[in-house]
Parts: sequence; C-alpha cells; structure tokens
Amino acid sequence: MLDVIGVGLGRTGTRSLKEALELLGLGPCHHMSELFTNPSSIAEWLRAAEGEPVDWERLYAGYRSTVDWPGAAFWRDLVAAYPEAKVLLTVRDPGRWYDSVAQTIHATRFADPDTMPPAVRERFDAHPELWDQPKVVETLVWQGTFGGRFTDRDHALAVYEAHRAAVRATVPAERLLEFDVAQGWEPLCAFLGVPAPDAPFPLLNTTAEFQRRLATPR
Repeated sequence: MLDVIGVGLGRTGTRSLKEALELLGLGPCHHMSELFTNPSSIAEWLRAAEGEPVDWERLYAGYRSTVDWPGAAFWRDLVAAYPEAKVLLTVRDPGRWYDSVAQTIHATRFADPDTMPPAVRERFDAHPELWDQPKVVETLVWQGTFGGRFTDRDHALAVYEAHRAAVRATVPAERLLEFDVAQGWEPLCAFLGVPAPDAPFPLLNTTAEFQRRLATPR
C-alpha cells in the first residue's frame, strides 16, 4: 500500500527524496534505481510500459512510497488507485532540469549495446534481466513522455511545464505538495505530518555523481 506518491519527473531531486522518505520511515521507496536492485521486476514494468494491465499492489508489494520514473509515468493511475496517498511534485528550475537530464539519463540512452561503457555492459551481461531496462526507459520516457523529441529543448521544457500544470489541475490541493529538495525538511515534514529527523536533508545523485557512478564497475 503506497502512502506517498512522487509525481515529479526524473532529475528533479527524486533520488534525494527517496532517501528522505526512507529516513522518515516511509520506505522502502521505489525509484528507477530499484530496477537495478531488483532486476526481476523489470519484465513487469516493461509489460506496463507496453500498455498491458497492471496490478499495482503486486508491482509495489513491500513499498510504502514511490518517486521518479517508471512510476511517475503512471502518476494519474497511481493517484487514482491510492486515493489516501499524499502526492509530492518535485520541482526545480526548468533550464537546470533540462541540462541535468541531457547530461545524465539522456546521455546514457544506449540504443546500441556496443555504445555502452564497458562497466555498464559488464553489469548487464552479469544480470541478463537488465537488458530490458533501457526498453522501459525508451518506451515510457523518451517516446512516451517526450514523444521522441527530448533533444528539442523548447519541446522538452514545454512538456515539463505541462506536466506540472496537469498535476496541479488533477490532484486536490490538500493532497499535493510542490517541493524543491533545496527547501529541506520543514515543508516536507509538515506536509507528511512527521517530525524532522536529526540529520541533514540528503542531497544526492548530482550530475557529477551520476557520471562518476556510471564509469564505476559494480
């Protein structure tokens, strides 16, 4: 049963929010990184991406919250399926968001396995289920969300703004918090009705960290 649904697009602080929710006792929190932790789930996400019916309770079994893609691509379904869940829309400066996506997850869009860095190819070969993860991202994100036009900056920025507007128009104000992770614990904890932990708010997965991790074998 999901208690918190993050509907913000990737690279809006979703990795930091995942860690924050888990520190607040609202985890485990699903995030794209979970597909690498649990590659056996990728096949079901791919079926969802291809339009097959989804059993959300089964797909999110064991999780209390979700942020980032792939879940964010299904935000309307999740908001409807879990009417008691609180909804978090992570936001950041649109131009900085676009640059971050372009330099990280779009730059690692490996349509051809031969273009993969050796460290990534080695990991995929060791866990064959991972070969479907790029298909999930391609279907839901680059084709589904951006219509195959992410490299058109103006188009991508318009998609970003339209997404924010759609969330605001759909989710009742009392269920929704628009949140910039730079704001720290106070607005998040007030919205969720939980005390702030005695620890700094996590700020993770910067562009430099993402690129460094990509080059490191696992």
